[in-house]
Amino acid sequence: MGIKIRVSDIDLNCRPRKNKTANEIIKLLPLKSSVNTWGDEIYFEIPKINVIIEDNAKDIVKLGEIAFWIEGNSIAIGFGRTPISKLNEIRLAARVNIWADAEYPEQLKLLTKISDGHEISITIK
Repeated sequence: MGIKIRVSDIDLNCRPRKNKTANEIIKLLPLKSSVNTWGDEIYFEIPKINVIIEDNAKDIVKLGEIAFWIEGNSIAIGFGRTPISKLNEIRLAARVNIWADAEYPEQLKLLTKISDGHEISITIK
């Protein structure tokens, strides 16, 4: 099973991971939200899910990793430097659970043209 994240004219095909966070997010699909930006990161709130920080949670992510930020109840997609990054790392605001991976990580760099308020959707493909 795969998922598709669509924002503006950008389609990102992703593979969910096998963890509780992914399972809980998949139960919500399809969903729509409104994007917020923070440096080279987009994030968007989703309906409340019941998960805790996983053992492998982290705040520095790799290009292509799709995260869930528990404190903000939001999906976060980092694709470059944020205001707290050091050098060229993708550092998010807090430790996050990684719940999916982009099939083509470099496509995430297209998100630089997305601004606050863009509608985003996630569906099962």
